Amino acid sequence: MRAFGGIDWASDHHDFALVNQDGALLAKARISDDLTGLQQLLGLLTEHGDSEDTPIPVAIETSRGLLVACLRATKRAVYAINPMAAARYRERHAVTRKKSDQLDAMVLANILRTDAAAHRPLPEDSELVQSIAVLARAQQDAVWDRTQAGNKLRSHLREYFPTFLTATQPLRDGLCSPIARTILAAAPTPAQAAALSRAQLRSLIKKAGRKRSIETETERLYAALHAPQMHQLPLVEQAMGLQTVTLLRKLEAACTSADELAEAAVETFEKHPDAEIITSFPGLGALTGARVLAEIGDDRSRFTDAKALKAYAGAAPVTRASGKSVAVMARRVKNQRLASVGYVWAFSALTASPGAKAHYDRRRNDGDRHTAAQRNLFNRMIGCLHHCLTKRVCYDEVKLPQGQVVKGFPLLSRRLGGCRPLGRS
Repeated sequence: MRAFGGIDWASDHHDFALVNQDGALLAKARISDDLTGLQQLLGLLTEHGDSEDTPIPVAIETSRGLLVACLRATKRAVYAINPMAAARYRERHAVTRKKSDQLDAMVLANILRTDAAAHRPLPEDSELVQSIAVLARAQQDAVWDRTQAGNKLRSHLREYFPTFLTATQPLRDGLCSPIARTILAAAPTPAQAAALSRAQLRSLIKKAGRKRSIETETERLYAALHAPQMHQLPLVEQAMGLQTVTLLRKLEAACTSADELAEAAVETFEKHPDAEIITSFPGLGALTGARVLAEIGDDRSRFTDAKALKAYAGAAPVTRASGKSVAVMARRVKNQRLASVGYVWAFSALTASPGAKAHYDRRRNDGDRHTAAQRNLFNRMIGCLHHCLTKRVCYDEVKLPQGQVVKGFPLLSRRLGGCRPLGRS
């Protein structure tokens, strides 16, 4: 007798329900969020026919956590059901809109019983790609934290120290650059910055790691920091300087975290066998490649074709048709992290690939805006990526399918780019 399990997840306990193929309740329990609860859950599954050859599938409303990791380790199908979808299914079982944890567990189990084919189980990614996902997502979060911390500091400096923003604007990373952070830590107020001598500025620039054009940079910063500006009252300016030091600590922590996580993500990504294929694409470096691999994984059965991957990434449009009305719109429900790195990938490919630039220009000439043209380019590139990963070949834009090589041939602008065998130059 086939069975289906559902788990209503909570922070300290979980409600479990098991139903058969007719929808009858076979077992229910409330388990704790620890090893004892896991053993109790596995015992209930074993009592009702669970085995290594025929594991009972389980539905849960999250894809993370120790419980999900342990269930995936048992090689069973684990379905992460969207809470909004689960709420719609609940109305099929309780028209009075009553709600309880046990009812939610039964609803999740019945979702698998009736509509398992309409939902996708969690992919069977390797341990290496799961570690890459942890590092790449943490690094992306650190970058977002760094941007937020930098914006807060910039907004604060604009209220009492605008000349510092002018002085650091030409720097590559602006306020996030090591030079800007080092000088601001030493002189957080306009009065302290104006008191810095050329020798002190030169020492701070060297401390920040600058190796070239030190004298030129010293003179530029000296002139900018000594330029006349409006001032707050002395005590107010001093207090705002203390607040700057606090905001600067948050920015320093975010910058350090982003750099360390980027190094760890790249180092782990380069150990994966798909790294060579992914980085063979124009515009994809080791870090952006790690972000792409983190979201698509290495379970090749996860996406049956390139269309599924394009929809998951948000690159494919959505068509809504009713009668004579047809509307084609950008996809809103998507993997936001993959879509985010997709725009970076497409933008970088414009300067790294003649074919990508030709495709983008043609879309612009056809009336697309910049964002739409970039999304369409990402759509083509990720389709090529699916092909290359499936066939285990590296991307080669200038190689024709027959093997003839024509330099500068913008193949991407018309058809799928050529491919070369993995490991060859």
